[in-house]
Amino acid sequence: MHIEPGLVDGSKIFLSYATSTAAVAYAGKLAFDAVKKDGAIALLLRAVFCTALVFSFFQLLPHHAVGVSEVHLILGTTLMLIFGVAPASIGLACGLLIQGLFFAPLDLPQYGMNVTTLLVPLFATAALAGRIIPENLAYVDINYQQAFKLSVAFQGGIVVWVGFWAFYGQGFGADNLSSITSFGAAYMTVVLVEPLIDLGLLAAAKLLHRFKGTMIVDKRLYNAA
Repeated sequence: MHIEPGLVDGSKIFLSYATSTAAVAYAGKLAFDAVKKDGAIALLLRAVFCTALVFSFFQLLPHHAVGVSEVHLILGTTLMLIFGVAPASIGLACGLLIQGLFFAPLDLPQYGMNVTTLLVPLFATAALAGRIIPENLAYVDINYQQAFKLSVAFQGGIVVWVGFWAFYGQGFGADNLSSITSFGAAYMTVVLVEPLIDLGLLAAAKLLHRFKGTMIVDKRLYNAA
């Protein structure tokens, strides 16, 4: 989901500053709520885990440039289910920033667009989780259909935002439309993989009872709301 350099030029990129500021501000609100609920140490610990994982996803896992952006296996839904939405949002923002600072400085001007593209779909996915997962159901017990819906929400949101930035920066020409379509088709293949990874990791978590009640994972992972 890394926006290609130059896709949105300097005269238009200001919009990404506004959207990313709003997204980070909302993540800050979620972090404040998480501190009140679970404590600062728990939030910090989970955020560090998420940041390390996100950096690994971006830097170590295979990724390919397709059309207007790159196809990554980000596993934002996985992070949200295991660690909570606040740590996941911090991890996505910080992992992306670390990767840009040390390994991909050409991506830094696009940081506002990229962080918006990650965080807003994450927030939407968290809201959807609240609607489709019953309060009496722990996350380790969700089924494939629920995991699939969450994955579609997160990955689909990323495709929508990438498409928005591409249209905003380059207009509605045939070449740009073709590049956006190519990216969207390639990226949505992740939806076929992510739910299986989610369920596999949740099944592993269910077997590893040692994490239940610890500060490492979100309480909802093992408990009803």
